[in-house]
Parts: sequence; structure tokens; C-alpha cells
Amino acid sequence: MQLTIKYFGLLAEVTQCNEEQIEFSGILIDDLLETVYLKYPKLKGKDFQVAQNQVIITNEAEVSATEIALLPPFAGG
Repeated sequence: MQLTIKYFGLLAEVTQCNEEQIEFSGILIDDLLETVYLKYPKLKGKDFQVAQNQVIITNEAEVSATEIALLPPFAGG
């Protein structure tokens, strides 16, 4: 499955891109993150949440959308 991964804030700085297409054949978000960590090892220690269909999900959720967003912590104000 072809996925679009969007990176925001600090995560975009680490990956040096805001968005990219990747080929993914796994099932869970956790599997997808392992694929992303292989490409960007510096992301592994970063705090972020994953959104699918514009909803924050857990790493145990199944990949069911073609667009996934990795979101850094939000600051209130």
C-alpha cells in the first residue's frame, strides 16, 4: 500500500521533509513506525502522536488510511 506520511514541527526538521510517499505492507501503526525509524533513526527518541483520518490513534491501531500524520506535542496558550 502506498502511504503519504506528513511530518510536522520538530519531526519535519529531523526528517528534512514535510511529506513523503512510502510503500508499506504491514498492518499496525507500530509496524509503520518501525519502517519510519529505520529511515530516520533520530525520530526514535522523539515524543509525538500519530493521526489517521485526522484522528489521534494508538500505535496498536491498524493502518486504514493512506495519509498518516506524525504530530509533535502541542503547546497551549
